[in-house]
Amino acid sequence: MSRYEAKGPALVKLAVTPGEPAGIGPDLCVQSYTNFADHIQPVYFADPGLLSERAKLLGISVTLNDWSVAKEFVASELNIFPISLRAPCAAGKLDTANAPYVLESLKSALDSCQDGSLQALVTGPVNKAVINDAGLPFRGHTEWLGQHTGTSKVVMMLVSGSLRVALATTHLPLREVPDAINRQSLKRVIQITMAELESKFGIDHPRLLVCGLNPHAGESGHIGTEEIDVIIPVLKELSETGLDIEGPVPADTAFTPQKLSQVDAVLAMYHDQGLPVLKHQGFGEAINITLGLPIIRTSVDHGTALDLAGSGKADSGSLVCAIQCATELVTKQTR
Repeated sequence: MSRYEAKGPALVKLAVTPGEPAGIGPDLCVQSYTNFADHIQPVYFADPGLLSERAKLLGISVTLNDWSVAKEFVASELNIFPISLRAPCAAGKLDTANAPYVLESLKSALDSCQDGSLQALVTGPVNKAVINDAGLPFRGHTEWLGQHTGTSKVVMMLVSGSLRVALATTHLPLREVPDAINRQSLKRVIQITMAELESKFGIDHPRLLVCGLNPHAGESGHIGTEEIDVIIPVLKELSETGLDIEGPVPADTAFTPQKLSQVDAVLAMYHDQGLPVLKHQGFGEAINITLGLPIIRTSVDHGTALDLAGSGKADSGSLVCAIQCATELVTKQTR
């Protein structure tokens, strides 16, 4: 049994976006749609022809049910909300013409969550470059969802087993990271993370370990002053409100077993400071969760893997875990 499998029998209705049509997202959907207990009801926002063709390529027999017509789920079928491709799609071959399709799929799925038709959003991998090459500004799901839900601040957290890593900044060029870490932003990230560790994960009085930005956490200002100017004052202020926060600690010692055994989550200052450790531990079964949104959103921990699309070699483990995690979060929320 997966560690993320829901405990209760209540129906949980999920919106799933396969992501980039030329990547492995469609493969993962057709490979795994029969893997779930009857109370888990995923609806896939995708082009019907794309899923049928990818299933045929993989030697998988599928019957599609158009959920959008009567909004009735058929357990034995692949339930879809039809979104039309803009151009023919071949496995492994990107096409900027289909970038609007990717975003339409995402927007339609989000709309169904916001209007209450579905209870959570699970996203497959997208190719940011091809979306931007099509003239559509896109830094990532996390930022897009914040913008389209009117959420001023969202937090990206990846989870692998008991290891939870949140990020103070998300998809930024490294040279922009220090300027993005200011007292107001960092304070809000920590507040959101702590609140959702309690509300979403059911952790009473969560404990957070905060990494420094610079090597050796700045070495008392000799290797950068962001710790002294920004991070330490924020941690002191929030600790005085009763939050259990430790740091800033050097990132190269933050992920030792001893440190991790004493906390519920780690806050890294930037994307590639924390996520390599987490993905080394659980790549293929890790989950991306967006904190701070008015909806529940989980995602896979990997990219589009164009070279594997249509080959049958793609592992659907992360998508399965993301769907089961979303189910558990919905179940906790509705109890």
